[in-house]
Amino acid sequence: MTTDHEATFLASLGWSEFFSDQLTDDDHGLIPRRIAEVHRSRLSVTSLDGLIRLTISHQLNTSEFAVGDWVLVDPDDDRLVRRLERRTLLQRRVEGRQGQQLGAANVDTLLIVTSCNADFNVARLERYMALANQAETTPVIVLTKADLAPDVAEYEAQAKALQRDLAVVVLNAKSEDAASTLGPWSGFGQTLALIGSSGVGKSTLVNALAGLSGEGSQATGGIRERDAKGRHTTTARSLHAMEGGGWVIDTPGMRTLHVSDVQEGIEQVFSEITELAEHCRFRDCTHDHEPGCAVQAAVKSGTLAPERLARWRVLRDENDKNTPKMTGPKGNKVLQKRR
Repeated sequence: MTTDHEATFLASLGWSEFFSDQLTDDDHGLIPRRIAEVHRSRLSVTSLDGLIRLTISHQLNTSEFAVGDWVLVDPDDDRLVRRLERRTLLQRRVEGRQGQQLGAANVDTLLIVTSCNADFNVARLERYMALANQAETTPVIVLTKADLAPDVAEYEAQAKALQRDLAVVVLNAKSEDAASTLGPWSGFGQTLALIGSSGVGKSTLVNALAGLSGEGSQATGGIRERDAKGRHTTTARSLHAMEGGGWVIDTPGMRTLHVSDVQEGIEQVFSEITELAEHCRFRDCTHDHEPGCAVQAAVKSGTLAPERLARWRVLRDENDKNTPKMTGPKGNKVLQKRR
């Protein structure tokens, strides 16, 4: 039986009706736990007593689990029984690998972290945005190293133009108010995940949000000033309690992101193009040379930047190329092999 203390703890972790509605009579006696660490041969969950290593089968493929997953555990021997369905899932297809690489599960807000220097790249940020949208998480752009940039307002304006109604936060990750600045997304029961290149301040932000210091803190690294590229300091995903009552997931630095399976995410990033396309003369308009193209008309009138359309086309084509297609007769379709 769950105690009031345990129930409050589970609520702080993000336990909700979405997950409790998945419980059946067969789950009587099992307890919900949230995955805090995923390794090649082990899974750890967080509890009131700290991290607990689960008892798992030798045949279990831990790559099918993500930090943030909810699982049901037998309290007698900490044995993993089953994983619950996810509310959101961050994942990406890695070049040369089959299937998707899982990033983080059941995330409410994805903090897309970039710095006000050479790391700031609009095209790469749009890729992160498409990933966040497809996962059905709320994206927030976090601009770091603001204290070192003479033109912060310009970076902020470019970030806000990435997507309609996008929240953009400007801060110094090392300042005392960094955690409070992110307060609207880090409250009780909320889960944050951070994504971005190495050296932009993700681990510093995790330390600030979780109140970590000394040996318990995430390692941080600097950047090369000539190109603003950082060293990888986070090598695995992990779940940390935030002082505001929520939880934060740090992720390894990721400079390159190949898009696939994110068609809806791309449409949301480029919503102005998606909406204009509905007024094109041809339903399958490529927005390149067709007569009656509303998108090209917007470019000619100056209401749509040509470079914005060019970046949309790059992402659309890359997503089409990388997303596996189903082929074969109806009722017996198989995954088409990619060349």
